[in-house]
Amino acid sequence: MIRVDITRLLRVGILFVAAWNLAACKENPTVVIYTSVDRHFAEPILQAFEDETGIKVEALYDVEAAKTTGLVNKLIAEADRPRADVFWNGEFLQTQLLAQRGLLTAYATNGQQDQQHLWTAFGGRARVLIVNTTTLPQDQWPDSLADFLEDRWPGDQMAIAHPLFGTSATHAAALYAAWGDAHAANFYRSAQARGVRIVDGNSVVRDLAVKGEIMFGLTDTDDACSALENGEEVAVVFPDQSDGAIGTLVIPNTVAMIAGAPHPENGKQFVDYLLGENIALELAEAGWFHVNGTDVLTASCNLPDQVTVMQVDTAALYEALARIKLELRDILVR
Repeated sequence: MIRVDITRLLRVGILFVAAWNLAACKENPTVVIYTSVDRHFAEPILQAFEDETGIKVEALYDVEAAKTTGLVNKLIAEADRPRADVFWNGEFLQTQLLAQRGLLTAYATNGQQDQQHLWTAFGGRARVLIVNTTTLPQDQWPDSLADFLEDRWPGDQMAIAHPLFGTSATHAAALYAAWGDAHAANFYRSAQARGVRIVDGNSVVRDLAVKGEIMFGLTDTDDACSALENGEEVAVVFPDQSDGAIGTLVIPNTVAMIAGAPHPENGKQFVDYLLGENIALELAEAGWFHVNGTDVLTASCNLPDQVTVMQVDTAALYEALARIKLELRDILVR
């Protein structure tokens, strides 16, 4: 009669399962990426990384309506038990928020970093004027944000996205820093008084310009250039490029390692991959961004080779954003 030691069998079984799981993890390394970049731009990059490295990518994309805030709130909620390894953001203020809360960990790269090496900026979308060329001949095109207040164009023939959200909020904060509070507040107050359309997003501005419902508006290069590349009768203008002007705001992508990440080495490998020059060019050709530093990466949008960039202090913008939003909410009551 054979006696079976159940306890011993259970122990052997547990050890076997643990060893199998460990082997599986080694054979199938993983990295978890949270990204606010539009899925149709980010997904090919993530797939290429997976194909080239064998590291399985688990990605969580932001919802357009959340304006990056959704993922940031999720990262904050997961602070005690992080799920993400890397946050790839289409702007920098929300990344700054995570840094302020101690949710990022330093990783030195060869790119443009903050002082603590908590995040790296790369590429960028510029805040540009989109002009309907059937309505306005070239000699009447605007070339400055100040043109929104010029009487030669009717107020309802111009549009900006609401400056409480997304890149429009970042732009508002930059203008407050560049112009000073009084000048910037007067700009938005005067624009509203003139009847400038304040709409629900940069893509809405683009669509109004494409349809000829406005003469020009303020949007991002990814929206404006997509219209031009689709054969629409529009032009894209970098504003405030003359000597002594404030320059055009360029909003870079940022990438950062999450503190306590479950797969830190794989996360670092992805960060290095994302910051490769070929990836920046690929994202530029895809239409996600068009500028890297002062260089324009693609000629597909009929932009000049160089841009004079508005100089901003990202930490100061972050500190001022909440106050600026309160003031703008009072000015631009819907």
